[in-house]
Amino acid sequence: MTRAIRTWLTGAALLAAAGELSGAEPHVVTGLTEPVADIMLSTPVAGIVAEIKYGEGMLVRSNEVILTLDKRIEELEATRRKVLLDNRKQDYESTLSVYDKTKSVSREELDKKRADYEVAVADYETAVEQLNRRQIRAPCAGVVAELPLDVGEACQAYQPVARLVDTRQCYFVCNVEAVPAGRLKAGQSARLQVDTTTGAVTVAGKVVFISPVVDPASSLLKVKVLFDNADGKVRPGLAGKLYIE
Repeated sequence: MTRAIRTWLTGAALLAAAGELSGAEPHVVTGLTEPVADIMLSTPVAGIVAEIKYGEGMLVRSNEVILTLDKRIEELEATRRKVLLDNRKQDYESTLSVYDKTKSVSREELDKKRADYEVAVADYETAVEQLNRRQIRAPCAGVVAELPLDVGEACQAYQPVARLVDTRQCYFVCNVEAVPAGRLKAGQSARLQVDTTTGAVTVAGKVVFISPVVDPASSLLKVKVLFDNADGKVRPGLAGKLYIE
């Protein structure tokens, strides 16, 4: 075989290899889906569940009250503190007016009136805060997934009283080998195939997190891909696949 023929064959082999690489199959990684928010809410105080405004499966907007604990004592205390606050404010303002116009009251008496008023403001705000702690509000919009307590049941401080999930967006979470993970960058588009109750669907997502460290035990990196789920086709918790081109 002549040198020219050998050179031609070598070049052809290289071109064929390049063609195979350019059409290489994507690297496929399996993982699980999870909601963008999955929050177990608790109360900082003990009490009795007095009212449940949103039941399981109901959509709640951000900052809406999901349930309330018994709060009659706290309401009365807030009212009492508000009356005292109004009296202290009126007393201080009248003393200030006399001081400015006639100087018939001393500076020390004016300072005492102001201090009494400021203490009343703090006492009222404390009473209002104690009252607000009897209400469990949604920190974000979502669906009530669990309500472990019913009206009339007691709860202890920091005991979970409601689970709120937001499935309008979801994460696909997986662990990727270091080499294929090198093809990924935060912010880039990603192709997913996610299982649903009616079969697998193709979903477009965006890489939002790539772990900065490799797990020494498995040599894998954690990767999270965010995708829209406004139509509710994907139920978080189901498996899926990430295609790394």
